[in-house]
This record gives sequence, structure tokens and C-alpha cells, in this order.
Amino acid sequence: MPGLIQETPFKTITVKELHPTFGAEISGVVFPNPPEEQFNEILAAMAKYGVCVFRSTGMDDTAHVQFSRRMGELDDIRPYMKGGRKMRYHYYELFDAGNVDEYGQVIDPDSPKAQYQKGNGLFHVDSSFNPRRASYSILKAHELPPPGYGGNTDFADSRTAFDDLPSGLKAELLENDYVAAHCMAHSRKTAAPEFFKDLDVESQPMHKHRIAQLHEPSQRMNLYIAAHAHHVEGVSKEKSDELLRTLLEHATQEKYRISVPWENVNDLIIWDNTCVLHRAGGGTFQGKYKRDLRRTTVHDASSTAWGLNKENVDTRPGFSLGSDNKVA
Repeated sequence: MPGLIQETPFKTITVKELHPTFGAEISGVVFPNPPEEQFNEILAAMAKYGVCVFRSTGMDDTAHVQFSRRMGELDDIRPYMKGGRKMRYHYYELFDAGNVDEYGQVIDPDSPKAQYQKGNGLFHVDSSFNPRRASYSILKAHELPPPGYGGNTDFADSRTAFDDLPSGLKAELLENDYVAAHCMAHSRKTAAPEFFKDLDVESQPMHKHRIAQLHEPSQRMNLYIAAHAHHVEGVSKEKSDELLRTLLEHATQEKYRISVPWENVNDLIIWDNTCVLHRAGGGTFQGKYKRDLRRTTVHDASSTAWGLNKENVDTRPGFSLGSDNKVA
């Protein structure tokens, strides 16, 4: 297994590596407004490690959003707020990634929202189902369950997974330049098939991104694969299903994974969706304790940000549950 991409001479931050090939816990950052040299070192650490963990940042929602804006253009939750859904926060840039309802109560594990969120427990990348994909996701803990009740966030290193592909499969990916069509409804139905049994996934919007891509910040190749990937363009359903299953299982093997515990309120994790996958870990906290996590999402600015989709045309799916618990 290859090592990390290069040695970076960090001067203003301290780095604790979490895995032989990716992931790091960073300390010494001056939140919420690190000076320019330190901010650039954070970006360098992100390019190198793909996932960076920052403990006890002290940031509230306002500081979280302000810090995130320095990372790039942020996604807006309003296109997803359909069917009478209500905002929980004062900022349109904050996504609800927790198990709390609009009244601040723990959601029932059997509730429609919980069924919808089961898809978060599958390995995925944020916003692959959008025409413009995401780069960084910036997730902060607002309230956590007691220690020992689970709720980690897991990550998988899709750059090293690409490096380690069997030579024949790697050559096939590069030669054919396969494109996957991504759909949020697909991952939701995969995770909760009975609840979504009447959902016709093929009637939902899909957006196309190449599977084998260059991760521009590190100049390493990457497998852009996710639970949102519904099919591979231009091949039979049998070939598509087999290829997506093979690649997703390969990229999420235990040897490519880390599981990051949330230890403190205001812990922050930043990951790069263009070179790692992630999933929400389960646990006995569900239905008992709040796991209130809030995320900002940065639009990708790389040359492949829009995939094979029309640029500057907002056709995001907005797939959600309406107030009547039906798909909206």
C-alpha cells in the first residue's frame, strides 16, 4: 500500500496521522479566522490527507459558516426544502446532518425522516447526484450522545483504492472512461427498500460524473464512486450492476477505512468528497440521544466539477419527504 503523497513542511499546525495513507487530526488552528499562512496549510493538509479532524474548535453556527466561506462557494439548502420542510437554522448554508426534528427532539428510528436518513449509512460522496459536485464537506458537532453509544463517521480512501485496483480493471476504467449516473433516490431506496417500495428511481433526476478521475489538488487518480451511483452509461444493466458493486466493495474495504469518533461539542471534520467516501456510523444512541451535526458543503471548483452535465444550470433533485411523508 503506497504511503502519503508527499512530505509537507507544516509550520503553524500539528498533524497526527490517523492511517498509513490518509486522514489526520490537526491541532493548533486559530478558529474561526486562521491567518492566511495557517489557512493555506489547512488546504495543503486537505490535499494530502483527504480527511482532517479538528477538536473543540469553539465555533458556533455563525463562525462555522464564516470559516466555510473561505473554503469556497457554499451550497444552499433551499432547493432541497420541499413538501413543507422547515429550516432549523438561521443560515441557508447549513445542512441538517443529525437525528433531531424541527422541534429539537430526537427522531423516532421508524419515522419517515429516519428512513430517509438510512441512506447516509451507506458509503457515499456528498452531492454526486447534483450537476455540480461537492469538494469539501465541513461537519461540526452541536450536540453529541454520551460516550459509548456510537455515532462515529467512517471514511474510505478512494485514491489508494484506485492505486490498488487489479491491473486489468484499472486499464478497463481508463480505456473506457466510464461515466456513472448518480441519483439521491437510488441510495435512499437501496437503504430503505420497503419504505421506498413505490418510488420509481428512474423517474428522478440523475447527473453524470466520470468514475476514474484525477484529483487535482494531489495529482493522484481517484475512484469517484458512491452509493448514489445508479448505473454506468453505455453498458448492459448486468455489466453496470457488477461494475458498480465491484468498485464500491473494493474502495470500502477495511484496509482503506478509518472510523472517526466525535469526542466533543464543536469538533469539526473536513473531508474532500473528490478523494474520499464517507458514511454515518450507527449505534445505540438512535432513538435515545441527540446526535446533532451540522454541515456546510463547498461546491467543487476543479475542471471536472460539472462532470458531463450542463454548467451553471441548477437541476438539483431536491429529493425529500414532504409533510405528508411522501416523496417530493
